Amino acid sequence: MREHENEPVLGLPERLPEGEAVLWQGAPSRASLRRRALHVPMLALYFGLLSVARGVATWMDGTPVASAAFDALWLALPASVVIAFLSAFAWFTVRTTVYTITNRRVVMRIGVALSMTVNIPFSRIEAAALKVNADGTGDLSLRLAEANNIAYIFLWPHVRPWHFSRAEPTLRAIPQVEAVAQTLARALAASAEMPVQAMTSARGVGAADGASSRSSAAAAA
Repeated sequence: MREHENEPVLGLPERLPEGEAVLWQGAPSRASLRRRALHVPMLALYFGLLSVARGVATWMDGTPVASAAFDALWLALPASVVIAFLSAFAWFTVRTTVYTITNRRVVMRIGVALSMTVNIPFSRIEAAALKVNADGTGDLSLRLAEANNIAYIFLWPHVRPWHFSRAEPTLRAIPQVEAVAQTLARALAASAEMPVQAMTSARGVGAADGASSRSSAAAAA
């Protein structure tokens, strides 16, 4: 992982060496990232219900309706600030993120306040897990060899949720994620000089396991 200020090539801190080529580049879908990584709609619903419950409870205690509504509003205001902040964070994350797949590695240019590059050669990838959402977006998580583990906090939100002890760098909320997963599967197979197997997936969760060869595909959660 390295920090950088200038990019000679979009999403890359330096020009690719001879023989290496970009196969795919992309960024998260803002709507999907906002909904599934930052859980903004769920938080908005939670705060809304909490605000209404507070207002109703105050009114039932004998407070006039206007005063009860004003009391509920005081809870809604800080909640709105939180929702607005997360929505803005999603926008900036999409604007500053570039995911790149070459024929030799996966590169993640991430970071809102401080841009940095996570460089993941194919040789360090043990498995790739695919999660497909109903709208066609999804996540592509990379399980690394234990010696190459990266701290969860440095990757968030570009990391598989809840995998704290062994963080998995993740291409989050990618549009047309199944096509991207197939691109990665073919690149891994070509890198290992093995036949390509079709990557299986389903509406919900699917996975492509790489283990030692990094090119086989199998269903997973």
